[in-house]
Amino acid sequence: MAKVTINQDRCKGCGLCVEACPKKILVIDENTVNAKGYSPAAMTDQSKCIACAFCARMCPDCVITVEK
Repeated sequence: MAKVTINQDRCKGCGLCVEACPKKILVIDENTVNAKGYSPAAMTDQSKCIACAFCARMCPDCVITVEK
């Protein structure tokens, strides 16, 4: 199973990873605000991740890591 880690303190909530995810399991967590004042991205269902790493490639701030 794939493991996706999002550094929520550095995420600026741009949403590029959300749009890139083919399984649509990433969302912008509107209920959370990080230290910079942004709502960061979050994973909704880790078990559905196929480890394509599209999210990590799209992230302009390199805050997402994907491990197989």
